[in-house]
Amino acid sequence: MSDENASPSVPGRVAPPKSADERTMLTTWLEWHRATVHAKCADLSAEHAVATPLPTSPLMSVGAVVSHLRWVEHAWFEMVLMGLPDQGYATPQDPDAEWRRGGEVPLGRLLDEYEDQCARSREITAKLELDAVAASPRQDEDPTTLRWVLLHMIEETARHNGHLDLLRELADGTTGE
Repeated sequence: MSDENASPSVPGRVAPPKSADERTMLTTWLEWHRATVHAKCADLSAEHAVATPLPTSPLMSVGAVVSHLRWVEHAWFEMVLMGLPDQGYATPQDPDAEWRRGGEVPLGRLLDEYEDQCARSREITAKLELDAVAASPRQDEDPTTLRWVLLHMIEETARHNGHLDLLRELADGTTGE
C-alpha cells in the first residue's frame, strides 16, 4: 500500500483502502486494529501496564488485554481453523489465566508474543480461501469459515482496543485515535 494510506497520527498503521476485494478489506481492517493495539501500548510505563483501575474488572490491565488478544488469535486461527492443540494458559480450573498473565509478564514481551501469534494467523489466512471451513467445528453450530473468523477477529480486536483506550487514558491521560 502506498504512503497516502499511512495514518499520520500512528506510525506503522496503514488505513484500509476505501475500495478493494473482500479479502483485502477483511485482512487490512484486521491489520489496522492489530497495529492499534501496539499504538495504544506505546511508551506505557511498566507500572501502568499492570494497573487494574476498574473495580468491577479486577483482572483488566493493558497487559491482560494484550495477553487475551494473543490467546484469542491462537484459539481461532490455530485451534478452530487448523485443528491444532490448545497451547493456551486458560484451563477449566483457571479460565482467567490468560488475563492474570498480563500482570506477570512485561508488556514488551506480551506485545512480542502477540505479534508472533498474529504472524502465525497471517500465514494461516494466506493459505486458506475465505470459504474454508474450520478443521475443528464447534458442536451444534453451523460450520465456521475463515471469513467468519476474520470478521470476528476484527470485532474482538476493535472492542478490546476500546478497553485499551480507556485503560490508557486512566493510566497517563494519553488519548488518541
